[in-house]
Amino acid sequence: MKKLFSFLLSFVLLFTGPAMNARAEDVWPDDINIEAEGGIVMEASTGTILSGKNIHETFYPASITKILTALIVLETCNLDETVTFSHDAIYNVESGSTSAGMDVGDTLSVQDCLYALLLKSANEVANALAEHVAGSIDDFAVLMNQKAASLGCADSHFANPSGLNNEEHYTSAYDMALISQAALQNPVFVEIDSKLYYDLPPTKRNPDGLRIYPGHRMFKKNLAEYYEGCFGGKTGYTTLAGNTLVTFARRGNMTLIAVVLNGRQSHYRDTKKLLDFGFNNFKNLAAAEFDHTYTSIENDMTIAGLPTSELSRLQLDPEGMLTLPVSGDFSTVSSHLNYDLPDNAPAGAIARVDYSWGGRNAGFAYLTLDTLESVTAAMPAALLQQIADITAADESSTEESAAASEPQELERIRVPSFVWKILGILAAVTAAAAIVTAYMAYRRKKEAEARRIRRQKRMERLGTGAASLEFDLQMERRRREMQEDRTRRRPRGNAPARRGARRRRRRTYSDR
Repeated sequence: MKKLFSFLLSFVLLFTGPAMNARAEDVWPDDINIEAEGGIVMEASTGTILSGKNIHETFYPASITKILTALIVLETCNLDETVTFSHDAIYNVESGSTSAGMDVGDTLSVQDCLYALLLKSANEVANALAEHVAGSIDDFAVLMNQKAASLGCADSHFANPSGLNNEEHYTSAYDMALISQAALQNPVFVEIDSKLYYDLPPTKRNPDGLRIYPGHRMFKKNLAEYYEGCFGGKTGYTTLAGNTLVTFARRGNMTLIAVVLNGRQSHYRDTKKLLDFGFNNFKNLAAAEFDHTYTSIENDMTIAGLPTSELSRLQLDPEGMLTLPVSGDFSTVSSHLNYDLPDNAPAGAIARVDYSWGGRNAGFAYLTLDTLESVTAAMPAALLQQIADITAADESSTEESAAASEPQELERIRVPSFVWKILGILAAVTAAAAIVTAYMAYRRKKEAEARRIRRQKRMERLGTGAASLEFDLQMERRRREMQEDRTRRRPRGNAPARRGARRRRRRTYSDR
């Protein structure tokens, strides 16, 4: 059925959808320079890369690794689960590395651990969470690499949940932006990561509990590094990695992700440059407000007496956005349909519209089908059966042949309303073609009859009993006589021109 719909929708859009192409004179802004070895700024909702430096070169990430650790924990654990700290979790860290003061045998909830992980950047907490999820740090690293690969990361390899120095632990600015984009789609992650403080419960070394604060300085209003709109991120530092920083900032309908790798005390300056560049040079547009290419298939045709507009309606997901330069216009955008939908596609999605601008990814929006199932009951049984037969034939082509030999109870097939609509459109096109063909045949028949009558009358004027061949010869002779008569009567044109022609002929003859 998916293949059938894809073909039908593409067929209809071929005749109804206007083409959109970027103008050659539109230029993507790129006037930015950062001091760090690697960096990137991405729009979070569209995934559009606004600018970057060495975005696929690999660097040590340090503690920004914990964004990926937190994401995996949130996807596999309940917040109220209890985490017990083992000896290995406490002591399998570098001397002097950041800690939340946990001791062997201490217990915290997963929620407490996530706050300690993201705000305090506690390395022993990262180890304990890894053991809680996968049983060991090495097995958790396998999950990290699997998750990164599923997000499209191709430059990374992770060896531990904390980001402490390891030659086999590296990433790129682009991959960290992808990981951060996925983390921002988790509301619990955003809630935890944006907290300005959190109170951990009592433990052996902290019997009165411990209040922890985030290390990121750009969303603290009382600090010089404060940046308006910043709501979270993650810091990192080791001697090998240098300063690393991930920052999230929101202004209007734009959310930016800035990643800085291998900065040497320049990470906050570089991040400010990246964010300023993004907010000053780009804008977000809601695709549904501008793109009517895929939702303008409504017409006055009917199926079994019911207008197609009552059966189903194509619409763009109102959450779909695209990112353009501030000087860009939607008419300069190109788009195409993508039927390979991810697992997190919204309900009712049948395709994804991918937008590009000047060869760059600009965003996407899901094309969804808003159906009115109540109309189905009003359809004549014969029409429902015809559509059901088409659907059943399409679906059965993908089943194994062995299943055909086994008696199976037939289930009622629910036919999506959009199939009726598309088939109705095609039926109308076919009917129109048939009407045009019939009309042309009728005209040819009428013209042939008129010619026959005129021929008969001419034969009668020339004398009864004339043979057909003789009549044709007479008519041909008559036409030649009329042509010669018109030639003799034709005006002779401009007199001076005729005299000039005679003089030219005389000069030509005299030259010989």
